[in-house]
Amino acid sequence: MLEWLTDPAIWLSFLTLAMLEIVLGIDNIVFLSIMTSRLPQDRQASARRLGLALALVMRIAFLFALVWIIGLAEPLFHAFGQDVSWRDLILFGGGVFLVWKATQEIHSEMEGDEEAGAGAARATFAVVVTQIVLIDLVFSLDSILTAIGLVDEIGIMIAAIVVAMAVMLLAAESVAAFVNRHPSIKMLALAFLMLIGVALIADGLEFHIPRGYLYSAVAFSVLVEALNLGAASRRRRRRRTVE
Repeated sequence: MLEWLTDPAIWLSFLTLAMLEIVLGIDNIVFLSIMTSRLPQDRQASARRLGLALALVMRIAFLFALVWIIGLAEPLFHAFGQDVSWRDLILFGGGVFLVWKATQEIHSEMEGDEEAGAGAARATFAVVVTQIVLIDLVFSLDSILTAIGLVDEIGIMIAAIVVAMAVMLLAAESVAAFVNRHPSIKMLALAFLMLIGVALIADGLEFHIPRGYLYSAVAFSVLVEALNLGAASRRRRRRRTVE
């Protein structure tokens, strides 16, 4: 154990994996923020905490089932000229679910307050948590496969994932509040989820889209929207000064 604490290579592996897990967790935080916004205000925080706790449990459970996880990549059947595995099916199904959910939410936002209010009334804690668990399954699989490719020691994997989930837990509340305050940011978040869904579908079809391309496009859109929000804030201050 003491060798771990004094080995620079282990610390480098831990920090690299933790940072990567945090980056990979961004889409999870966005999904949590969007999904829990349909719940009553007093239940949103508990749903986000429960969703992240379940994600942590699934990731650690998957780590202790490495042989099974690796086996998910083994061919299950052959179709359309390529091998299909359980991993492909899970990623494809998760991508379809994300695209469907993002499309549904965008439709609700565009329909107006009355339609959105009806959707909010229909959302229950159990339904929201179930949907969070389903997509956490996909995100957890992606996260663990990344960890297996980077690090050999299961202890380092667990430590990095726990740290990443703690950071996500701290960030979830502020991200959710910011998204809920700004409808345009919420629309960008939904578009981001749709992009991730398309990327997961592509992964399931053995066509990998580098996540860096997606994150770069989203970062550029967020930067433009931040400039718009800043300009709108300055206009409001000028109007108040004139009045």
